[in-house]
Amino acid sequence: MTDSPPFILRIAIPTPLRRSFDYLPPKGLTAPPPPGVRIRVPFGRGRVVGVLLETDTRSEVPRQRLRPALAVLDDEPVLDAELLLLLRWASAYYQHPIGEVIQQALPALLRQGQPARVPEAVRYRLADAGRTADEATLARAPRQRHLLAMLQAQPAGLDSAQLGALDFDWHGPMQRLVERGLVTRETDTALLPEPVASPVTGPEPNPEQQAAIDAVPDTGYHGFLLDGVTGSGKTEVYLRLIERTLAAGRQALVLVPEIGLTPQLLQRFRERLATPVAVLHSGLNDRERLRAWLAARAGEAGVIVGTRSALFTPLARPGLIVVDEEHDLSFKQQDGFRYSARDLALLRARNLDVPIVLGSATPSLESLENCARGRLTRLHLSGRAGGAVAPECRLLDVRSQKLQEGLSAQLLARMATHLEAGNQVMIFINRRGFAPVLMCHACGWHARCSRCDAHMTVHRRTNRLRCHHCGSERPLPAACPACGSGELIHMGYGTERVADFLAGRFPEVPVLRIDRDTTRRKGSLQALFERIHAGGAQILVGTQMLAKGHHFPALTLVGLLDADYGLFSADFRAAERLGQLVLQVAGRAGRAETPGEVLIQTHHPDSPLLRSLLRQDYGRFARALLDERRLAELPPFSHLALLRAEAVDPAAPLAFLARARELAEQQGHAGVELFGPMPSPMERRAGRTRAQLLLQADARAPLQALLGPWLQALETDKTGRRVRWSIDVDPLEMF
Repeated sequence: MTDSPPFILRIAIPTPLRRSFDYLPPKGLTAPPPPGVRIRVPFGRGRVVGVLLETDTRSEVPRQRLRPALAVLDDEPVLDAELLLLLRWASAYYQHPIGEVIQQALPALLRQGQPARVPEAVRYRLADAGRTADEATLARAPRQRHLLAMLQAQPAGLDSAQLGALDFDWHGPMQRLVERGLVTRETDTALLPEPVASPVTGPEPNPEQQAAIDAVPDTGYHGFLLDGVTGSGKTEVYLRLIERTLAAGRQALVLVPEIGLTPQLLQRFRERLATPVAVLHSGLNDRERLRAWLAARAGEAGVIVGTRSALFTPLARPGLIVVDEEHDLSFKQQDGFRYSARDLALLRARNLDVPIVLGSATPSLESLENCARGRLTRLHLSGRAGGAVAPECRLLDVRSQKLQEGLSAQLLARMATHLEAGNQVMIFINRRGFAPVLMCHACGWHARCSRCDAHMTVHRRTNRLRCHHCGSERPLPAACPACGSGELIHMGYGTERVADFLAGRFPEVPVLRIDRDTTRRKGSLQALFERIHAGGAQILVGTQMLAKGHHFPALTLVGLLDADYGLFSADFRAAERLGQLVLQVAGRAGRAETPGEVLIQTHHPDSPLLRSLLRQDYGRFARALLDERRLAELPPFSHLALLRAEAVDPAAPLAFLARARELAEQQGHAGVELFGPMPSPMERRAGRTRAQLLLQADARAPLQALLGPWLQALETDKTGRRVRWSIDVDPLEMF
């Protein structure tokens, strides 16, 4: 009998179980590998790729029951000690299985066990013969002719990812073009494109910007909140700090809330910075994402710009972290591993001992309270950069007025004035589609989703009804399904309806609609923004995709069609979000030399909330909300966790949550209050009934002390097998 191995491997496996798993080393492995390497292991009846957390000499499982790992996939860790520490902390705090947390931090190809090296990228370009080729010679090869025409329009060539968007298999036709000598095939092994040879020099910072730049130290942890009104030049402050970081030989990580913000920001960064810039977001294919990730890890990328998950990018020489639009809800993951990228960025900066800057024109109440408690230093930019002045804001009382597809006569008149002056106008409505409700005038029937407690939205361009909660859709009926009447009325309005009306009202003016429906294809959002900047659209109609961080110099009028939706919400965060959205949208107007104007339509012109926003004094507005939260003992003056459950069986979620409450009471929950169980605000969604149990505590410690053992007990309780359940620590949405 051979001696048993002197060590065991403790591995994080991508499974919903809240634990790690012990394995014997693979055959022939005599020395313990370093934590952070990937290891292929048998799991159940299959094989998976896990990440080594640590090695040990003992296991709670008898050695004879341990299975040997199959192979160590890496010579060096793909996740270094700093990232492993962050991920293990996040797993414990957000109460999510460590294996799934670690998987979130790895590019998809590494999760699949692919080598941690540069994936081959193939690019096709026109050969000299292809530039002068007569397409008539390819008359009997339409796909080759199509590819040749595409390449003739793209001097830089096309890569596999771009060609993959075609609706036919391009490989064979492209190979025949190569064989004909019309096209060349090149292999690119560089991680990132070369930076510009001569970076653009930025404008001289104004005194407030310079004071903010000087306040941030070169090294060492310190957290800052850069609170600047829209158009105050926060990005210029970021750039100056990044330039200083690069000059010291270090890297900067910049987080933005959404893909839509990256093209404009990337353009400015690449024009200004003499370093390769890596970008990481969900719009990339797997190979592009791995290349950027490897460039950051190797230190080739001086700047890494990305959305939420880019927080977990390895850095060779960390020097600065920036979180732009820190208040944005997009920084909180809303399913699976429900982490806050903003909050974890603060922890990562502390672990790395580097400064971090959170930027926003409308900071979250949590960040403002952290400033009051001395955890963050507040840097304020009070005026717009470059001589631009704040727009004039007015409320339009639309009570008893006849609205044309949601627009008042006053707003239409002001639109005409601004358009005649050659300026751009933005109409903001945070509702896509044509109309949110389809109703029968004869019998009152409403088109409702069969799977959700919600109406279906009319999309007239496609003649479909679509549920914006579960995605189900069906054809637009020609007659009422209940009574057969043809008198079907479109109730309310969305971006599609407003854009169609304005195209008819101003037939000589190009109208552009920007929402999720018009930006589904890769690159479409960037193409729309390029069209706006080129003057290809004078009227912009869109959702909050238009509200965040975009700079449109010719835009002088912004109209908000429905500012009342957040005034009477049951969500205690609704007022904060309404204020942030109104001021963010208003900030798009008048960012250049021409003064801007903002018109807010409302049925509640005497609302103290809306009146305070007219002064564009977000600080006073936020202080009033913080006072209300303090009196109500709501975050940031308390801490929440939300246990959600859903099932096809309507009774199962409440039964499970009742059992969950019983287990919490058995364990003892001193310092933690339990509310519920109760139905979710939208009780039925995607064919499943939903319910929730809310936990609230004055301090984090008692809440965390309860959550760990409580969730372990729930994991093994048989009532949990009848439902799909999850825990959300520090929830930002309560539905």
